[in-house]
Formats: sequence, C-alpha cells, structure tokens
Amino acid sequence: MKLLVTGQVTLHIGRLEFGNMGNYYIIEPFFRELHRVFPDAEIVTTFQMTEDFSKKERITVLPINLYYDWNDDVLSSALEEFSIATIYNETNTLIKKTPFIEEVISTDLFIDLSGDMWGDNADLAGENRFLVGLLKDRTAQLMKIPTVMMGVSPGPFNKDILPLVKIVYENFLLVINREKVSKELLKINNFNIEKTTDGVCPSILFQAANDNSILKFIKQVSNQKKTLVGFILCGWNMPDGPYNKELRNSNEYLPFIKTIEYMVKYLNVTVCLLSHSNGFEMKPDFKFIRGRDFLLLKQLYDLLNNEIKEDVFLIDDIYSPAETKAIIGHFDMLITGRVHGAMAALSQSVPTIIIDYATGPKAHKVKGFAQLFDMEDYICDPLSSDDMIEKIKTCLEKKEIICSKLRKKNQILSALAHDCFDQLKTVV
Repeated sequence: MKLLVTGQVTLHIGRLEFGNMGNYYIIEPFFRELHRVFPDAEIVTTFQMTEDFSKKERITVLPINLYYDWNDDVLSSALEEFSIATIYNETNTLIKKTPFIEEVISTDLFIDLSGDMWGDNADLAGENRFLVGLLKDRTAQLMKIPTVMMGVSPGPFNKDILPLVKIVYENFLLVINREKVSKELLKINNFNIEKTTDGVCPSILFQAANDNSILKFIKQVSNQKKTLVGFILCGWNMPDGPYNKELRNSNEYLPFIKTIEYMVKYLNVTVCLLSHSNGFEMKPDFKFIRGRDFLLLKQLYDLLNNEIKEDVFLIDDIYSPAETKAIIGHFDMLITGRVHGAMAALSQSVPTIIIDYATGPKAHKVKGFAQLFDMEDYICDPLSSDDMIEKIKTCLEKKEIICSKLRKKNQILSALAHDCFDQLKTVV
C-alpha cells in the first residue's frame, strides 16, 4: 500500500522541522499515526524534510516541484495536469504522464494536509498557491484515487474561485477538520459537509522532551517561589504589519508592556519570555539561529522598566520543539500569541491565555482551538492591555479548576486525535 501526503504544508527544506515550532508539532505525530494505522504502507510526500527526519519517520521525500516551487510555470503545469486528469476521467485514456501524475496513479490513498492554508491564506506564501493546490487535489480526484483532507482549518475563500473550491471540497471522500469553527464557516458558505467530521489537530499528540534536556531552564526556575507565567509573542499579534518587521516603534509594545508590568506589580508572578520559533541556516553547515519571535521578545524586554526586571527573564537559548514543549509544561500559566504554543500548554493541562492576531491572516483557528478546550473566554485582544489583564486575573484565580478540567478534556481529545487517523481506513 502507498500513501501520498501533500498539501499547502509543502515548504522549503527545514521550514517544517526548524522554523515555526507549530509545524513540527503537527508533522511528527502525523507521520507516526499514519504508520500506526497503516503499518505496512509506503509513505511518500512533497513535504521537504531532511534526510535524518525521513529515515527516522520512514518516509520518502518527493521533489518540491511536484506540488509548488514558486517558478513562473507552476500554474500552467497544474492546469495541464488537471486537463490530463479530466480527459482520463471522461474517457479512461491517459494521454500523458507528468511526475506528479505518475505518483498519483501509483497511490492507494491521497492525503491533503494544509493546516490553515487551505484557503486564501495560502496565497500569502506564493502567487496562485491556493489555486494550484486545488488543481492538484482535483487531479487526484479525477484520476479516481481515494482522496481525503485532514488536519485542516478550511477558509476563508475568495468568491471568484468559490465554485471550484466547492467542487474540490465536496469530492474528498473524507474531510477531518481540526476544530469546529471551520464547519460553521463552511455552512455559512453553503458547502456540502456530509463527509466532514470535526476532529482535533495532530499536534495534541506531540510529545515533550525529557526534563534532562532542559536542565539549564529547570535550574534557572528552581528557586522561583512566585507563580511562573510564560509569555509568547509573534508578529501577527503586533498592531502594524508586516509580521516579519524587525525594527518596531516602541508604541507597538505598549499593551504588552502594561500587561507584564501589572502582572509583576500586582499579581505576584514571575514572567518568562519564551520564543516559539527558531531560525536556521542549511548551508554550508546546518545551524540553529534565533528566530523572529526572539527579536520581538528581546525588544519587549528592553522596553520594560528596570524595577520589574527582577521578576522577568528572557530565555535566550535556542531549544528544539520538544524541548520548548517541555519548558511550557513547567509553567503555572501561559500567555501566548502562537496558537500551537497554546496547544503545547493546553495539551499538558497548563491554563492558557491566547492572544488573538491583530494583523495578518484571518485566523478562525484561534477560536476553534480554544473551543476544543473550553477556553474561548480566555482569548484576548492584543491591542488592549485592559482586556489582557482582566482575563489573566481570572485565569490565575481559577487556575486549579482549569487544570482539573483540562486533564479530563485531554483524555477525550487525545482519543479523538487517534480516531481521526483510524477513520482513514474507511476510505481504502
């Protein structure tokens, strides 16, 4: 049996493993669950993973140009494949093969994993990217290959291509969303959702590293007697774009400065500023470097009043995704502008405040992920220190109750995550 895994998560090598940690939280358990459900299957993917990852997780990496490679002919190639598949579907005649079509016709199950990029958000990563992805999905469907989509938060959609979007969506044999809000939005747009089920993001299954790998952090906080609160920030939380702007006006940080200063002065906590993304260099030799999140947090730290810095510290070491999740597990509470930072905390029953996006992509996944854990009341406005402070105070007051509820919720959601993969057996 052969599985072909593709979708909008197809990015340049290193991005899924060494950049935004949320990507890795998804990818590692995703492939491991596929092997659990289909133990004898060959798994090939357009996701650009390193040789070490590929060996460890027993996958074969296909060339990136089979999906999307940012070249000028990427749309025309996808349109040609769509035409070939259309003729095949109507006449059972394969008039031409391309490398992508050759992979498709030798596949027993085609799986689209696109996260929050199955929609207009994909075009933030490349021109016509969502349209190309739709054509790739539709090509597989027209070639009569069992085609499913999972681990996704579909939408929003440009009305100009909505008819094609609906055709592709409705011809998946199974769609497993990773939260319930997506289905509500699909209903509003009159999608046929008969084959759609609500699931949970595979990232809930991602395992934290052993504490032995974060001994420096543990030593750093071992003498802390106050409540330890983690704080994660990213460019989407800032009032002005673009998200990757490096030099920001100090006024952009004011809501976060006011919030942190209030917590230290009046809530008797210690605040730990933690980056949830890394940078990396692949050539000439691979090495980790600090990511954009760290630059934001460093600027924020430098703007804080010196009188409170005794109770605020910035983690300047570079940690892997598993190590970062282990660190998050030691917090009494987390405040995060990264959705998968929230998943890392909530999946370990850590009470969590989620900072909404202020700029950038429309992210209904924020509400959807919070709803999964009954934490929707703890989404806060990044432009309002009053809103952040009020929700932080409430969360701290109720943190023991929240912890207890999260432990029970995690048992249910972890089982649901496994069930999402078990459902794949119903279509092959």
